[in-house]
Amino acid sequence: MGEKATHFGFSEVDPADKAERVGQVFESVADRYDLMNDLMSLGAHRLWKDFALARASVRAGHRVLDVAAGSGDMTARFAQRVGDAGQVVMTDVNPAMLEQGRKRLIDKGIGSNVEFLLADAEALPLMPGGFDCVCIAFGLRNVTRIPKALESMAQMLRPGGRVVILEFSHPVSEWLSRAYDLFSFSVIPPLGRMVTGDEASYRYLVESIRRHPDQNRLSQMMRESGFEDVNYHNLNGGIVALHLGFRY
Repeated sequence: MGEKATHFGFSEVDPADKAERVGQVFESVADRYDLMNDLMSLGAHRLWKDFALARASVRAGHRVLDVAAGSGDMTARFAQRVGDAGQVVMTDVNPAMLEQGRKRLIDKGIGSNVEFLLADAEALPLMPGGFDCVCIAFGLRNVTRIPKALESMAQMLRPGGRVVILEFSHPVSEWLSRAYDLFSFSVIPPLGRMVTGDEASYRYLVESIRRHPDQNRLSQMMRESGFEDVNYHNLNGGIVALHLGFRY
């Protein structure tokens, strides 16, 4: 008997099929991914990422692993923070997104302290205990088995290392939740069609947010995966949450 079905947006799919479907989504939107992020969040995603960087407590000389790094927004921030004495390993399971990120970093003059690696978040092919910080920003909800990804990231941290998880979450008030749903389902998929020619992919992205564990459930999953001192910060009323944890 195989694994039980998992979700792909609001649909139930075989776990073996989800990674391929998610890959097709990001291959389709890779070229316009950053523009859509600005339009969907009205530029707020930049502030959320700056906040995550500040709470990561990364310093010069640190080694950072950026998982499901996409177009490299967090990688660029970390690379500038750790400096020439440090290193950032940028990973993504999708070749199109990884290449998009590599090109963006090169265009910014960043790359001498960055390594690019095609890798699955659920089975990171790196030496355990080699990183001061592991980050995943807006990528966790797209993995097939979240507990396996959390366990894999925990293994990458040295004792005392910190995990930083920035992800869309669940608004804390009913009125905000209703307004957010109205915006998400009425505006984002049609906007995706106009900007990228792909409405279906952005409908999936909206639906995937609704299926993602809420703040308390994700915190519990982190503890079960080996993280300690787990806490979170709600941003924009819980539309986004920053989860932090440590490995001791």
